[in-house]
Amino acid sequence: MSEALWALGRGTGVVALVMFTVTIVLGILGRSGRSVAGVGRFGVTEVHRTAALTGTTLVAVHVTSLFFDPYAQLRLVDVVFPFLGAYRPLWLGLGTLAVDLLLVVVTVSLLREKVGPRVFRTVHWATYALWPIALAHAVGNGTDRTSSWLLALAAACAGAVVVAVGWRLSPSYGERGWSRTPRRLPSWPSL
Repeated sequence: MSEALWALGRGTGVVALVMFTVTIVLGILGRSGRSVAGVGRFGVTEVHRTAALTGTTLVAVHVTSLFFDPYAQLRLVDVVFPFLGAYRPLWLGLGTLAVDLLLVVVTVSLLREKVGPRVFRTVHWATYALWPIALAHAVGNGTDRTSSWLLALAAACAGAVVVAVGWRLSPSYGERGWSRTPRRLPSWPSL
């Protein structure tokens, strides 16, 4: 049973990283208001949201399975407070910090109508900190940390985010369909 819990914990952690990579890339690309890979703006938003919910669910399974795994020996304090773990406290602490940030983002997202768009956007920016912290946790912790497949997957995830951020920060970004200033409506001729 413990091997199954360990495999479930490892697998859900890796797939959660991929889902959050998809989430952050689509979040960045979706801000342009243009279609991505033939999917319209609203479709991109739905895939972004679905990937985020899937990643969040996978993180919950990841933490729960490792909590009950006797090999991982995860304690409740390790799940809540970062950098107090007995096993690789830095890398485990980064995972805990990512989970804490994720809980804040999820809570504010659920309360989006009550907190307003400004608070939602401000807290949503925490995902730019959450993702690299989770990536570092994935690469630094666990039994697969030196496996070439995990390092290649982590490099692909990092590459996708770097390309999306680079595109977002490029001067031509505003020319690609999204700008901060509203477009003026044409004036109607007077009769």
